Amino acid sequence: MAAVLGIWSSPRCLFPASLSLPLTRSFSLFQVAKRSKNDSCSPRSPPLSPEQLERIRKNKEAALQRLAARTASYIPAELGQSWRVSLAGEFSKPYFTQLMTFVAEERKRYTVYPPQHQVFSWTQLCDIRDVKVVILGQDPYHGPGQAHGLCFSVQRPVPPPPSLENIYKELATDIEGFSHPGHGDLTGWAKQGVLLLNAVLTVRAHQANSHRERGWEQLTDAVVAWLNVNLDGLVFMLWGSYAQKKGDSIDRKRHHVLQTAHPSPLSVHRGFFGCKHFSKTNEFLKKSGKRLIDWSAL
Repeated sequence: MAAVLGIWSSPRCLFPASLSLPLTRSFSLFQVAKRSKNDSCSPRSPPLSPEQLERIRKNKEAALQRLAARTASYIPAELGQSWRVSLAGEFSKPYFTQLMTFVAEERKRYTVYPPQHQVFSWTQLCDIRDVKVVILGQDPYHGPGQAHGLCFSVQRPVPPPPSLENIYKELATDIEGFSHPGHGDLTGWAKQGVLLLNAVLTVRAHQANSHRERGWEQLTDAVVAWLNVNLDGLVFMLWGSYAQKKGDSIDRKRHHVLQTAHPSPLSVHRGFFGCKHFSKTNEFLKKSGKRLIDWSAL
């Protein structure tokens, strides 16, 4: 009887020694086996048919076309081609879409300067890779018939504003043979590779700075950044603290930076008169082997 009881009191006697496993390990193996069995029995998705794959491809293509169309609708047609290509990365960013929407709404409700076809005239007069000189302004003139897309410049027959008159006075003392052109249109400079770029490109009539911090600054920062990285030996004229701050990131080892006071009547005597930036610019261009700017060609 004891022998019989011994059999039941010792489970090891029921199995060969080689099959004796700890209980926890045996249970783990059972779980793995069960999971493997269940996995092998789970249904698999059938492969997509050629028709389904083609439908997916067409849907994806249509979605991309819709996205491109929406993006393209916000890219101004007035942008010069070389600038459009070089700055393409900016036009798909949310800020640019919001900016274009804002300006469009402003034009519905108010008079906005400059006219739409002249907002990007600075891109139409010179290829982006032909830029040699950069003059940075702040925002457009806000009076009738003045702004036409070039900083400090006004359309004919509008008389030159005070800041431009002071620029002409400095030119007369700096550049031999320069005389007042009798108008304020600086298109002749732009055609020679002088980028006349305002930080903000539009303004509500009679309300200076009304379109600040709406996105223009981000776009024009991108313009300066592109020129800074992709061209060499540019001359940047930074007049006043606003322009100088915008030019903080310019590589001084790669480009020439000329700084002085703004030509406004309020600050012109603080260093603008006598700065000789125009002759210095041509000296830098000559050293770089570039064609000089004819400042009188207006």
